Parts: sequence; C-alpha cells; structure tokens
Amino acid sequence: MTMPTTHAPAAPSRQGAYLLVPLLVAVSVALLVAYGTFDGDTFQHCKYLGPSTRMYATAWASPLCALAAGALVLARRGGPRSWHRTFATCVACLIPVLLLVQAFVLYDVYAPDPSGGNDCSGLGAVLALRP
Repeated sequence: MTMPTTHAPAAPSRQGAYLLVPLLVAVSVALLVAYGTFDGDTFQHCKYLGPSTRMYATAWASPLCALAAGALVLARRGGPRSWHRTFATCVACLIPVLLLVQAFVLYDVYAPDPSGGNDCSGLGAVLALRP
C-alpha cells in the first residue's frame, strides 16, 4: 500500500517579487504627487490650519513604500539573472533620489507655519498696500 504524498505549497516566484519593486516605486511616486495636491489643505479662509491628516499619511507612506522596494531588491540578490531582476535593479537606482525628496517632504510637514503667523501666507499685508 502506498502512502499519498503531499506537496509543500509553492513558494512565490522570484519574478513576482522582482515585479513588485517597480510597483512599489510607482506607488511611492504617486503618494509624493498626492502630497503636493493636498498642499491647499493648510489654509482655509485665510487661517492657517496646519498640515492635514492626509498630508501626514502620504508624507510617511511614500518613503515606506520606497524602503520596502529597496528591501525587496536586497533580499532577492541571489539567483539567476533574468530581465525581471535587471529591471528591478534599474528601478531601484531611483530609490535614493526618491528618498532624498521624501526627506524634504517630511521636513515640510513638520516645519512651522510658513507665514510666520500672518494669515494667508503673508499676502494680506501685500494686498492691503495695493491702491
């Protein structure tokens, strides 16, 4: 009598992991762009409200995605060369530049009121001088 053999579940393919790298970098860039579109949340009716929650969320999620992409590339360094691996490595070269820009974005989120306390980014005084 033969015993039925059970097969271990297949491990995720390396190609799939390598294709996650460009996806994570693209998501990181999209979050960076989204942060820029939320910049109008800081002022409402000439009153400084500070950064919104979605500005904080995008400012932190963007570098986390970039770091995850970098970790994936470093974790999968062994194995045979394929176009998946080469493409992921080329895209990973953008990560340091992306992280530098994201560091400035994180600084911007935690920076003090840019208008110095004068509402509407200091434009009130300039517009009051117009005849």
